[in-house]
Amino acid sequence: MRPYSLTDVAVLEANAVARGVTIDTLMDHAGRAIAEEVAKHAKSPPDGRIAIVCGGGNNGGDGFAAAFYLRSRGYSVDLWLLVHKRNIRTRSARRRFEMIVDFPGIHIGVPDADRLKEHDLIVDAMIGTGGRDELKEPYRSAVLAIGDSGVDVLSVDLPTGIGTSVSLHPRWTVALEVPKEGMAPENTGEVTVRSIGFPRESLEETGPGEYMLFPRPGATTSKGDSGRLVVVGGGPYTGAPALAALAALAAGTDMVFVVAPEPAATVIRGYSPDLIVRSVGRDGVFSANDADELWKTVESLHPDALLVGNGAGYEHGTVQAFSALLGHALPRIPVVLDADGTRLAATRESRPLFGKVHERLLLTPNRRELYRILGYDVSVKRNERREQLQKLSSQLGSAILYKGDIDLITDGDTFRENVLHHPALVVGGAGDVLSGLAASLMARRLSAFHAARLAAFWIGHASFGLFQRRSYGIRASDIIDEIPRALKEGLEWVEGYQTGKPPVFPNLSFAAPESDSEEVGSPREPLGEG
Repeated sequence: MRPYSLTDVAVLEANAVARGVTIDTLMDHAGRAIAEEVAKHAKSPPDGRIAIVCGGGNNGGDGFAAAFYLRSRGYSVDLWLLVHKRNIRTRSARRRFEMIVDFPGIHIGVPDADRLKEHDLIVDAMIGTGGRDELKEPYRSAVLAIGDSGVDVLSVDLPTGIGTSVSLHPRWTVALEVPKEGMAPENTGEVTVRSIGFPRESLEETGPGEYMLFPRPGATTSKGDSGRLVVVGGGPYTGAPALAALAALAAGTDMVFVVAPEPAATVIRGYSPDLIVRSVGRDGVFSANDADELWKTVESLHPDALLVGNGAGYEHGTVQAFSALLGHALPRIPVVLDADGTRLAATRESRPLFGKVHERLLLTPNRRELYRILGYDVSVKRNERREQLQKLSSQLGSAILYKGDIDLITDGDTFRENVLHHPALVVGGAGDVLSGLAASLMARRLSAFHAARLAAFWIGHASFGLFQRRSYGIRASDIIDEIPRALKEGLEWVEGYQTGKPPVFPNLSFAAPESDSEEVGSPREPLGEG
């Protein structure tokens, strides 16, 4: 299993809670798992003496739960809580501490190294995935005391201080549910991954936890800090690039520019005063002769990300111009290839431009566009479909967001499905809104994979809110108007979750296909050009 970043771990846990699993349940399961791992390495009861050193967060709560189960097994347990009990930060951890507070051997403060030497194993439940900053007191002193004791250590999730100047080097680490980034034998010892009851769906599907990825502006945020996006498109069609650009603005991007050929540029200017439009070329479409001017124009706008292809058409000269643009942009500028931009992945002369840049390149094809890239239709079997997309992602060096009634998202290693969709969302222009959201997030420094996950869930969430008020007949422009409202609901849910009071997520409907042969993607008609 690919190691998870600390951000992904936080999203994973939030999505598990959204599916009805409580933090209390996860903490209880973690305590059992820790106790079982301790039993593999410590002396058997009644000779086994275990020291548990706990912080004031959920990692400490896991340690409290482990103390309860180790005592029930007959072990002698001494537990040190490094902070005052009133400073235990979460309700679940406080409840676990209340279960053991009357046990003998409960201490408040930093343990003494000589006292720790009386034990045959120490459980490190101080910080876990709570952070990797340089340790402050009392955690620094606790790590030094544990190190001076010379007793074998078992860390919970991650060793305290990993990656910093003062850290524990345990003999064993119990990784809860998934392995974590940065784990290596030299800093975590022998790693055992133990499941603690996360639903399978939280590991494989998007959920409201994706909103934790949203880059919120801070108190000192100034103009330009929330990204500059350039949308390159238009020609035969003018609505597609405008919709993508307006979606990016609705998502909070500071400045959005549209670069289009005349006369499309003039038309796009009339859609909204919020759009800044630049024209390149006069032939109604981009051509190979426009390649140098196109790059110079884009470069002059100092973009934090590019979105290429919306409404551009598929003239050979347009593909040549886009190929030259991609060659200049990668890997310096994050790029989203949507609609006609996805043709670059199917064009022989453009293929050498693709490389190992998963973090900075995203393709967002629908079924027809994916057919053009692969040369054959995507499988209707879910496992085969996953393999096809992951293989293509690895070959192209690009993350992929495959747009369908269930969105499929991969960066070659990791895979997510977005099943939150309302049938009313199947409307022309919705794909442009989705690519605009993803490009907006990449302009704000999210990786291509994270941007695709959040954008897919976000637009699905918005579609449910829209349907409640509008029923069918939703237009792509309606979805854009719903983007801020959906974000507000998502961030409110995250705040509730982080304070231990997660509300029921609005409009939440997970409806994954029941059959392995369920078709995913649209359109349903036979494929081909046109």
